[in-house]
Order: sequence, then C-alpha cells, then structure tokens
Amino acid sequence: MQFATAVVTGAAGGIGRALAARVSSAASRLVLADTDALALADTATELGASAVPTDVSDPRAMDALAAAAPDAELVCLNAGILGTAMGPPWEVSPEEWSSVFAVNVGGVVNGLRAFVPRLLAARRPAHILITASLAGLATFPGGGAYGASKHAVMAVAEQAALALADTAVGVTVLCPALVRTAMSPVGSDPADVADEALAAVAEGRFVVVPGEWRAAVVQRAERLATGQVPLPPVPGDGQRGRTG
Repeated sequence: MQFATAVVTGAAGGIGRALAARVSSAASRLVLADTDALALADTATELGASAVPTDVSDPRAMDALAAAAPDAELVCLNAGILGTAMGPPWEVSPEEWSSVFAVNVGGVVNGLRAFVPRLLAARRPAHILITASLAGLATFPGGGAYGASKHAVMAVAEQAALALADTAVGVTVLCPALVRTAMSPVGSDPADVADEALAAVAEGRFVVVPGEWRAAVVQRAERLATGQVPLPPVPGDGQRGRTG
C-alpha cells in the first residue's frame, strides 16, 4: 500500500501520531496537521514530514491544508477532543457542546469538504480514514458531548461512503474503545490501533470495531429496531438474553 501523499490531522499525539508513524514509510510525502504547533513540529521532524498547524474546526484552515497536499491519496481525519463534562447531556455546558461538535464533527465535515472534490478531480484511487469511536456505535450512560459527537461522525462517515460508492475514493471509519492517549491513561496501544486501521484501509473495510464490543453494537441495533429500552453496553456477550 503506497501513497503519493498522506495527510493526518491531530498528528501531534495519540492515534494521529501513531498513524503518521505507521504511514510514513508508505507515503512519498507526509503532511501533518494539529493545533499544537510545537508538538506537531517535533513529530514532523522525527518523521521527515511537513507540518501545517491547523484548526480543523475552521473551514478555511482545512482548505489551506488541502491546498498544501494537492496530490493526497490518503486523508486521515483523526483530530478530536474529549471535553471536560462526561456525564449526562444536561450536565454539559452550551459552550462545551459547541466546542466538542466544532472539532469532532466539524473537523470531519470540513475535511471532507476540502479534500473530496480534489480527490475526485484527480481521478485516481484514494482513501479517507475517519477516526470516530466505539462511543459512536454503542451508547453509554455518560460521555457528555463526546459520545453524541461521535455518533454524528458515524452518520457523516456513512453518508460519505454511500455518496462515494461508485468512485475511486474509499472510506474507512475507525471506532476504537479506550486507547492510551492524552484522553485516557489506559487502553490499547495507539500503534496497534493504527495498524488495524491501516489494514482496514488496505482491505477496503468500512468500519473497524474492537472484537470484544461487536456483540454489544449488534445488540444495541436489535434493541432499537424492536423498540426496547436501551441498556448500558458491555464487552463480550454480557447482554445476551437481557430484555426490558
């Protein structure tokens, strides 16, 4: 799997940095974006990449990023924030709802708006990798604005995949559970998450879901389709047989 140019947003740390490190050997040119200009510069220097400090919530900044990578063939729309309020929706301030959605959802939408027309005009195979979250497929009791924003990211990713189905541009959406990043001190190694994401890109898979959570995702859909009240998701088969 080789790319003329690969772009990664949120590349200064966490999953984004791991994606950048993994794809650096597969791309002739690597363009990295983040709001943390100093950490971004360090990552870019280490990987021999170009650094473009970017606020993904700003459509003009994303247009500038796309202009800096005119021959992009892999676009990783990875940037995201957690927020500070992780309780039920009514405990999240209006300001935090706006800021989390601006980055998590707006960053993906702005990225699609900036890159997709260019990818289509190039008329060559390309791929968009969107980082969502398990929280976008399974609804937890808390999660603040973050969980809702990742559900929206999933919907945007599905829309994009459907709209691009008959083109040379593919879409993969990454839905990890906890990952050891600035957002969480525990969880999977970001390098392992990046490896699985890039394997899915190579295989043309649409969604990457942790194996131990697949049953919970399916059971959520079944409960919604049959009108049952939601239950907190658990890994494995822990929900089997529960009704209500």
